[in-house]
Amino acid sequence: MITERRSRTRWFLIFWIYILGAIAFLDRVNISIAGASIAREYHLSDFQLGNVFSAFLIGYALFQTPGGRLADRLGPRRVIAVAVIWWGVFTVLSASLPTQIWGALLLLVSIRFLLGAGEAVMYPASNQFVAKWIPTQERGIANGWIFAGVGTGSAVAPPLITYLMLHYGWRSSFWVSAAIGIVAGAVWYLVARDTPQEHPWVSPSELATINSGLTLDPEYSTAGRAAHVPWRAILKSKDVIAVTLSYFTYGYTSWIFFSWFFIYLARARGLNLKDSSHFAMLPFLAMAVGSPLGGLISDSLTRRLDKWRGRCVFSCVVMALAAAFLTLGMFVDGPRWASVVLAGGAGALYMSQSCYWSVTADIAGPSSGAVSGLMNMGAQLGGAATASLTPAIAGRYSWTASFLVAACLCTLGGLAWLAVDPNRKLAPGQSA
Repeated sequence: MITERRSRTRWFLIFWIYILGAIAFLDRVNISIAGASIAREYHLSDFQLGNVFSAFLIGYALFQTPGGRLADRLGPRRVIAVAVIWWGVFTVLSASLPTQIWGALLLLVSIRFLLGAGEAVMYPASNQFVAKWIPTQERGIANGWIFAGVGTGSAVAPPLITYLMLHYGWRSSFWVSAAIGIVAGAVWYLVARDTPQEHPWVSPSELATINSGLTLDPEYSTAGRAAHVPWRAILKSKDVIAVTLSYFTYGYTSWIFFSWFFIYLARARGLNLKDSSHFAMLPFLAMAVGSPLGGLISDSLTRRLDKWRGRCVFSCVVMALAAAFLTLGMFVDGPRWASVVLAGGAGALYMSQSCYWSVTADIAGPSSGAVSGLMNMGAQLGGAATASLTPAIAGRYSWTASFLVAACLCTLGGLAWLAVDPNRKLAPGQSA
């Protein structure tokens, strides 16, 4: 064990969760970029392609809470490792269906549903890791880095997937991302531990720093001693309800970028495949910057003021800013400037990302996996609604209307934050 110097093991493991998150979003964004090719090959309409998108999100949503409870009971190390292998297998299967196979739509929907189920445990398990490894005063920046992986993976996807599609066909992009994920998952299993007390790299000084800021009761912070918050208390908590409803609007807004932004640039703004792949990177680069920046600012405000203003009021403000950018982006002339303005909306939205996960880790303690899983289920149901409603609204009204609906929901989600009390903890066996 390291004893002579202060270790930073928790930050190395946070970095590796960031890597896994980037790979997860590479896996899921590739289908939106390859979507037009898949639709042509399997003769799918936009509506049917939207159902394929939605299937992933429905599976992802439904298994958030069970996946979070599984991580609460078994620990994040094993749960994340198995999840990465699972989603690697189904990513390969997504690209393995023969062109003329009977029932292609049903098979694609089923495979994407099961892929979503496998990826569902990733962030609830990560939040269980944060609850056990990261002191509360560092949770904003820690979650900010974790969710910067969303932007990084999504930003890498357009040029990488486009290159692979143009040179090797759309199927190759799925195989490459699956292989990368399985290797990264194996590394995680080798280097991670469920608690800092178990890890040989953690120095006594780092362990003292971690324990000084944990919101978990010390007697429940070690492996095998988890007293879980009853479901009745979770479902009655107005804080959990408010943050889940807010995250629904967050998911609806963010998944416009993941599912339809590439296609929006091509159809509504007239960009070709190469140009679309370049400009489609901008929102995801903004997410990669906005997520840790928001976590850093939120931590600073929390230390200087209090948790309610540092987490809740801050999130309300940046979500309102995101709605303003989305609205303005619809009325900007030219695809390039529109891409820049809409990317500002994505970046502002992601400045609130770490607050959702920091607050659920703070209030839920030993049940942070289950509570954050329930919250994230709300976001994925919002994303599933986006996948189907966005083309329907665009087809009946316009793409402008689709983005304005997202802006309105984003505003409502920001207001919901004002009903959350981040200091009100859900204790084991206690109602809220």
